Amino acid sequence: MAHEAETARRDQAVEVLGDVQRLDEQLKESHRRIRTAVTASGTSLAELFGVGPIIACYPIGFTGDISRLANRDAYAAYNGGTAPVERSSGGRVVHHVSQRGNRRLDHALHLAAICQIRQPSCDGRVYLERKLAEGKTKKDAIRSLERHISNAVYRQLVIDAAATR
Repeated sequence: MAHEAETARRDQAVEVLGDVQRLDEQLKESHRRIRTAVTASGTSLAELFGVGPIIACYPIGFTGDISRLANRDAYAAYNGGTAPVERSSGGRVVHHVSQRGNRRLDHALHLAAICQIRQPSCDGRVYLERKLAEGKTKKDAIRSLERHISNAVYRQLVIDAAATR
């Protein structure tokens, strides 16, 4: 009886391993397709430090036609987390992340920010350290960096749109 249970567990483990291998191949194929599509789009987003093909596909896909957004502030409001909302209580001013924007696009910008923060000589790391020296909390400094990246992404999307017209 113990032998049957051991055999069943082994068979189940082999089946799960096969599933993991299939999913790994699907993920690799998805990454290849994304890289091909981003390259074919002719975007200049990948020139931004921390924005590779996977992260670049988020602004391209979710933003669509950049001309529908009037300026970089509208783009920051669209992507949500980079346009904090002021909430005050008892004379204390606090900024909270807006829950209205596109959270997946905001997440992509956050990943680009983290990528920049991890590189000591990167402009994003220098920007973060400057904000920390100004007295911002680490959370607020990262949010400022994300806004900085959002502005750069908006600028690149506008440049890309002008180049295709």
